[in-house]
Amino acid sequence: MRIFLTGGTGYIGSAVLDALMRGGHRVDALVRNSEKAAEAQARGATPVLGNLSEPASYADAVAASDGAIHTAYEYSPRGRDVDVTAIDAILSAPAKPGRFMIYTSGVWVLGACPSPVDESAEPNPAELVSWRPAHEGRVLAAGSSGLRTAVIRPGIVYGGSRGIVGDLFKDAANGLIRVIGNGDNHWPLVYERDLGELYVRLAAHADASGVFHANDEGDEQVNDLVAAIGGHVPIRPSVRRIPLPEARQKLGPYADALALDQRVRSPRARSIGWSPSLRSVAGNAARLFDEWRRGRAAA
Repeated sequence: MRIFLTGGTGYIGSAVLDALMRGGHRVDALVRNSEKAAEAQARGATPVLGNLSEPASYADAVAASDGAIHTAYEYSPRGRDVDVTAIDAILSAPAKPGRFMIYTSGVWVLGACPSPVDESAEPNPAELVSWRPAHEGRVLAAGSSGLRTAVIRPGIVYGGSRGIVGDLFKDAANGLIRVIGNGDNHWPLVYERDLGELYVRLAAHADASGVFHANDEGDEQVNDLVAAIGGHVPIRPSVRRIPLPEARQKLGPYADALALDQRVRSPRARSIGWSPSLRSVAGNAARLFDEWRRGRAAA
């Protein structure tokens, strides 16, 4: 298939791009500049120079594709509006049999869920992502006979040198890990390579639409992650637990998102044959720390 991809040099998008390449697909990747173009091309994609906020810069690539995968997000005050612009631009492509759009959301739209929840759960979003359910709905409501639409809600992504878990490895290597709250909360997690494979599987599954969760269902507590990660650096790091009110003063709503206690299940993803190859950060800390070091060295 020929697939249009946003965010192909980002953390999630690069994992999706690599998975699409392994699957033998042709990818037109939207990039902002020549440096990102070279990076996307080196991974096997055809770069499309443009900007999410300027649909004319990528309209032809969307129209020529068999489907689009939207993983990009502009982290700026106008990010939500830009996301709507990109969604509408992709959805406005001429309908044709088999065309699809896959939108990237996240499990934080579920809010606190100390008891396991699956894709049928009603969103109760953390403040940081309070706008996401409306964007999910915009995509899903556009589904028709000429356009299949789906939403993937990844857990907290791990692997490589980037992301929230990558920051824990970095903090451990620097000798101090900060934990928001008491650390007994559970994080839904997903390995980057496994996440990329779900996008490819969903793109190829002609009958799959709706919401799909993506996590390894390991139900790991933050304290377990910190203990395991701290055991793989030369000097065991100190751990500072920051009360949530104090964390909010510095991080704002992001602090509340990190402090969420969530147990998430992915039965709809499993129903199309997806199965994570890794199911634990703590159980694979040595391997993941080596990945993190190699990624940092390459960067």
